[in-house]
Amino acid sequence: MARITVVGGTGYAGSNIVREAASRGHQVTAIARTVPAETIDGVTYISGDVLDPAVVQRAAAGADVVVAALSPRGTLEGKLVGVVRELTAAAQAAGARLGVVGGAGSLLVAPGGPTVAETDGFPDAFKPEAAEMAAILDDLHASDAALDWFYLSPAGGFGAWAAGEHTGTFRLGGDLLLVDDEGNSTISGADYAQAFVDEIERPAHRRQRFSVAY
Repeated sequence: MARITVVGGTGYAGSNIVREAASRGHQVTAIARTVPAETIDGVTYISGDVLDPAVVQRAAAGADVVVAALSPRGTLEGKLVGVVRELTAAAQAAGARLGVVGGAGSLLVAPGGPTVAETDGFPDAFKPEAAEMAAILDDLHASDAALDWFYLSPAGGFGAWAAGEHTGTFRLGGDLLLVDDEGNSTISGADYAQAFVDEIERPAHRRQRFSVAY
């Protein structure tokens, strides 16, 4: 059993990871600005703002794995890179592994590029978010070699608007965007969470970004 703290544990990706980890018997703490009306059995919920350094330190204290399941939106727009840097430092100081819910925008559509965010069809409105998530990945690659981290990029079609089902069947990849025979790139929230918690239980991508899709 691992002690897992999920920062952003009530969002789409975070809540799926919390549910999956708790179902496997891990000791799970979810940190978010507000505690949801419906909670998951066995999960400890803590209300806190990650822009408060004390909340970041609390997230790492006593954890085996700290999960950053945050998006650069709302109050975190333009600030997430700094927040994850603080989480990274806190996790390393606590001797915890860091897992990051990444973005798909920095994945390559072909060997050598371009990235998904650089393609003509990528919406301008999402480019700042993709840039922030890419900067977080760059920071991790440049981090102290003693830091144990992983960054899991979802398929292109990942989000609450396409929640999907828990199939238990998916593919893992590297820096290339995974697509099916029809060119679609999708993954459900539950299957993304399964891949994420699998990595926590059986580390195979230390200090690496990897990806998941059908």
